[in-house]
Amino acid sequence: MLDRPHLFIDGQWLAPQNGGSFDVFDPSDASQLATVAAAGAADVDLAVTAARRAFDEGPWPRLSGAMRAAVLRRIAEGIRARQDDLAVLEVRDNGKPLPEAQWDIGDAAACFDFYAALAEGLDGEERQVALADARFRASVVRTPVGVAAAIIPWNYPLLMAAWKVAPALAAGCTMVLKPSELTPLTALELANIAADAGLPAGVLNVLPGLGNETGAALVEHPGVDKIAFTGSVPTGSRIMQAAARDVKNISLELGGKSPFIVFADSDIEAAVEWIMFGIFWNQGQVCSATSRVLVERSLHPALLQRLSDEAQKIRIGNGLEAGVLLGPLVSAGQHAKVSAAIAQGIADGARLICGGKRPAEQDKGWFMQPTVFADVPLDCALWREEIFGPVVCVNPFDTEVEAVQLANDSEFGLAAAVMSADLERCERLARKLQAGIVWINCSQPTFSELPWGGVKRSGIGRELGEWGLDNYLETKQITRYQSSEAWCWYLKP
Repeated sequence: MLDRPHLFIDGQWLAPQNGGSFDVFDPSDASQLATVAAAGAADVDLAVTAARRAFDEGPWPRLSGAMRAAVLRRIAEGIRARQDDLAVLEVRDNGKPLPEAQWDIGDAAACFDFYAALAEGLDGEERQVALADARFRASVVRTPVGVAAAIIPWNYPLLMAAWKVAPALAAGCTMVLKPSELTPLTALELANIAADAGLPAGVLNVLPGLGNETGAALVEHPGVDKIAFTGSVPTGSRIMQAAARDVKNISLELGGKSPFIVFADSDIEAAVEWIMFGIFWNQGQVCSATSRVLVERSLHPALLQRLSDEAQKIRIGNGLEAGVLLGPLVSAGQHAKVSAAIAQGIADGARLICGGKRPAEQDKGWFMQPTVFADVPLDCALWREEIFGPVVCVNPFDTEVEAVQLANDSEFGLAAAVMSADLERCERLARKLQAGIVWINCSQPTFSELPWGGVKRSGIGRELGEWGLDNYLETKQITRYQSSEAWCWYLKP
């Protein structure tokens, strides 16, 4: 058991004022992994007050970008120094295979390094603006937005924390971080790493707790200036409504139902590899998962057969076991949701090619076989709604125009992919696909340097890259009257 009965507030580990707690479970065998403190409204107020004080009175926003960068780099070093332990903790908390967890932890450290470099770039970036009236001198600066509330999901626990914490700290903001109640453990470890790196008290506060209590109190708190959320569309919509009351700055990275268009001139083995990576990586619990595969009709039968054959070879098991590529789903609730979606898809007339059940050899935990559907009705939930599990739908198309129309016929617009030997066609389609991210001849590569976010119901704003830093900065003009002449509007010479 890895009990964590305290919250990290103002540089200290404090017991929740309401004495609340919740249990965290190992998804591989459903055993209790930890009991974790649950923040209540009073704890949220204490944490926001600490973050407010650290922003208004503390040194962090007033340090140079280079000085903040030094702390961010020490956080990155702290993550790397504990990478093996953090990866194992992530597997036990989330269920993903160990190599994927190690990849995530390494990416989290790299994210802090990346934003350290951008923090240094903020020094001396004041921009002089030429004005038509020479009596005035004007400059434009960027300043931190203030106290940021970050609410992160359970599919990439530490990495999603890094995506929000690193740019916020680089900008000079202070933050209250709420991890998912399903996977809070590595976020709590991040608090220790940040403190050891010399981050001043109150700059980063970590509050595990339930969404309808901790998350709601955080979103509605008047001391919060900025809300950054990654999660479901319904929750994002409620956050947007709550933020509107105080006109808070928000960024939302929400759901997806991403298409993958495969033309007949594609290499079939490469197509199968990228389709599987695009939907079975991280158990399909990926907001950008390319779960709607559109294959040109002449290639469709052969590709469907190869995909089915290879999907059934994927090794399923505890993420700490060597060779496992598919771990359990994160929780009993998620397993039930995915199972219900599969059952509804069959009832709606979709053809189940393989999978769709708990593996016979896994009688504990929340495992699901890699699942492939074909002939999926275009109006059914299986094709249109996010499932967040290892379930892929494969349908044929006849023309390029039809492929684009089918791909764009969705309320989501996070990501899309296109595969063809004709690169000119790929580039043409990339500009037609309604998505914030388009991959050509691949699926799911993610880089700290590039913007991440979607259109339509997939969200507002962008994370990562310089765009992620922009999320936590406000633009300010400073205009000075520098003429010796009197203004002479009221007082005449």
